[in-house]
Amino acid sequence: MLGRVAAVVVEPRFIAKPCALHVGIQDSGPYQAQPNAILEKVFMSITKYPDEKRLEGLSKQLDWDVRKIQCWFRHRRNQDKPPTLTKFCESMWRFTFYLCIFCYGIRFLWSSPWFWDTRQCWHSYPYQPLTSGLYYYYIMELAFYWSLMFSQFTDIKRKDFLIMFLHHLATIGLITFSYINNMVRVGTLVLCLHDVSDFLLEAAKLANYAKYQRLCDTLFVIFSAVFVVTRLGIYPFWILNTTLFESWEIIGPYRSWWLFNGLLLVLQVLHVIWSYLIARIAFKALIRGKVSKDDRSDVESSSEEEDITTSTKGPCGRSSSNGANRVNGHMGGSYWAEE
Repeated sequence: MLGRVAAVVVEPRFIAKPCALHVGIQDSGPYQAQPNAILEKVFMSITKYPDEKRLEGLSKQLDWDVRKIQCWFRHRRNQDKPPTLTKFCESMWRFTFYLCIFCYGIRFLWSSPWFWDTRQCWHSYPYQPLTSGLYYYYIMELAFYWSLMFSQFTDIKRKDFLIMFLHHLATIGLITFSYINNMVRVGTLVLCLHDVSDFLLEAAKLANYAKYQRLCDTLFVIFSAVFVVTRLGIYPFWILNTTLFESWEIIGPYRSWWLFNGLLLVLQVLHVIWSYLIARIAFKALIRGKVSKDDRSDVESSSEEEDITTSTKGPCGRSSSNGANRVNGHMGGSYWAEE
């Protein structure tokens, strides 16, 4: 229900697209490469990233400068990528859902005894009532992660595709398994803990697409701090402590205990990997004085920069007449690529 409401609220025609246009994101795709049958054949049949030797051969064949051919391949690759407007709308939808579901979850858990004492997750187990609030919370989260699982195969391919695939599998497995085994109390704690940082990341991406660099940097710093504290601090010492030790003490070991905790430990491993990637970005930001490209960026890692460059330069890198390359008061190159 909440997911459907959020989808309607940020549906591109009503909210997301007007917001994107308001902050200066143009409703246009990437620069179209100049039609050329020979280069198109190489691009489609041989390679999208020609090496130096092939570039020199094409240069002689077409009587083009090597730089111009490199430029053609770069623009041709960017033609297959979604425009910034599309990515902005997608992030706005995710931001709305994560924020709404986190507010719903924290409001629900605030009045739940197991939020304040995790041992309550196991008292009277498995004969614990399933309230309507718990049911809706679980169904909304499960539906959302299933949608992420399927959309991952149609979205632009990213370097962390396998990690995200494992994360979605582990998450869906945990939600389903904990629901079937009536471990919903501890399940709600896991869900809420993960949602607290997700909406901050989407907010940072929205600021990035809008070219509000300072806001993007600030949100990313807040996200990084919240992510590390929740995923490497609270999660192992609060969640894993109750599932590994308190449950063993109160109800003893059981067959599904091993699978449940195994999936939770898989999530912890993924948390460590992502924390490492975030630390790399933060380290680069300290050196460069800004948040640079996300290490989990698209396969074409320079796509975001190239898309913006084409709006202020000619098709092959010639500067515009006024030489300006500033967006919202910041240099056009000072941004990090998406997710």
